[in-house]
Order: sequence, then C-alpha cells, then structure tokens
Amino acid sequence: MVQNKDIQLRDPFVYVNESEGKYYLYGSTDKNIWGKGTGFDVYVGDDLENWEGPYPVFRPDQHFYSEENFWAPEVHAYDGSYYMFATFLRKDNGKRGTAILKADSLMGPFLPHSDGPVTPEGWYSLDGTLHLDEEDKPWMIFCHEWVQIGDGSVCAVRLTEDLKETIGKPVTLFNASEAPWPTSFKHKTRNTQDNYVTDGPFVYRAENGELLLLWASFVDNVYAQGISRSMTGDIKGPWIHDAEPMFTSDGGHGMLFHDLKDNLILTLHSPNKTPEERPIFIPMEENDGKIGGKKDE
Repeated sequence: MVQNKDIQLRDPFVYVNESEGKYYLYGSTDKNIWGKGTGFDVYVGDDLENWEGPYPVFRPDQHFYSEENFWAPEVHAYDGSYYMFATFLRKDNGKRGTAILKADSLMGPFLPHSDGPVTPEGWYSLDGTLHLDEEDKPWMIFCHEWVQIGDGSVCAVRLTEDLKETIGKPVTLFNASEAPWPTSFKHKTRNTQDNYVTDGPFVYRAENGELLLLWASFVDNVYAQGISRSMTGDIKGPWIHDAEPMFTSDGGHGMLFHDLKDNLILTLHSPNKTPEERPIFIPMEENDGKIGGKKDE
C-alpha cells in the first residue's frame, strides 16, 4: 500500500468504478518522464489516499511506434470496452501525437487500437481526451504544442465511431494567448518568440449545463490550471475564458470527477518538477457553473 506522497506521477487521471467502489489512478508513471518510455501503470484504491500498486497496464512491444515520451494516459469507457488516449513521441518523424489503445479491463493490458497517433502527422500534438457531443458522437480534444506554433492551441477533431481514425481536419477552439491569465516566455534554444503553453485539456459538463474546458499553462513561469467556457454549450464554441486561473501553486494537467460520495474533486500534479511531482486531490464546490475550492463548514 502506498500513499499519494510516495507516488511519482504526472498528469493524473481517475476512473471511478462505482460498481467496485474503487478508484483507478492512471498517469505518466515513468521515472524519467522526458526520456525512454517503459509504459503506463495504474494504482487502485478506495479513498484517494491509500493505493495498491503500481500495476502495469501497458508495455510496448518491439514493434511499437514510440520509444520516448509516454505521457498523459486517460481511460474512458466506450461501447463496452476501455480506451486509453495517450501521447507518444513518434519514431518515424520525431513528433509527438496522441494515439488510442484498447482493453477489456481497467487493469489492461491495453493494446494499440488506432494505427499510430491520430493527431495530424506533421504536428507536435499532445494530451488528447475523449468527448461525446450531445448526439453521442465521439470527438478528441487535444493541444497543438507551443514548441511548433509558439502560441499553443486547443483543438477538436471528430473521431470515427470505432475510435480508430479521425473524420475531417481539426478545428482550433482557441489559442492560449486569448485567455487573460497565461503569461508568455522565451525559450533559449527552441525559439525566441513569445510562447504560450496549452496542456492537458479536459471537458466537464457543469450542473447548470455549461460546457467547461480545463487546461493548463504558465503564469510567470509557474504551472497553473484554468477554465474556459463554451458560449453555445457545444465543443466548437466559441469559447470565453475565466479571468483568473483556478490553481496557481505550481500544479496543473488536472481533471474533475465526482467521488464515490458524489463530492466534486479536482486532481492534478504538483509540483511541476521531476522527480517531485505527486498527485493531489482538492475538494471543490460548484455554484452555477463556477468551480472553486470547497470552503470549510
């Protein structure tokens, strides 16, 4: 049994299995997250503090299309199976992209489902997440990276019903600089322009029906978590942005979920420094679409 303080993990994603009364905690679990990838693990628990594991859920074979940057796995139930959306650095062209894996169990093993990454081949992309629209049509929301375009963007693309391929071209939902809270930075080697980061999009339907999008960026070089809102309730937007980030204490790549007692929880990793990153869980309150830290009663 391990506790959160002992788990080195980035990009936490929790699957709540109500029938078992268990939480499944996935994330970027390689010790050297920036180098050679070994796969993904899962932790299983019933209280968001004490966990069994880690258990391996994905290990690549020698023919897998990536050897580096195994990042940000999310697991979604869809059409009777479990699908993992995860980011990999491609062997063939050295660019990152999100691919889709599949398993019959939350414990895996997850096996390649899509034919490599489904993000555009020539793009640096990452952090794909599944979204079903009001007609239950599948979409993938992902980030087009700042390393390629400077002003990082959040994009959406339709998926085929079997989640193997995309339909049509991605649409840009917004760029990071359109929100009032992220700040720019200049990179010493990659480029010297004003860069803005987009990381870790996650879609959440608020109780009042609003469609929210969590995503991460930086404020004065400190990792932070913010929220944007669709003005139409549709994934294509247009999007408006909360003026202030919801978390500014060097943490991000978060997601919202309801725990087994129906409490709203924000999980993200903090601090944003390897090997010190840990999953943290913050009780939240929702008030007419506004999400904030739960106040002590």
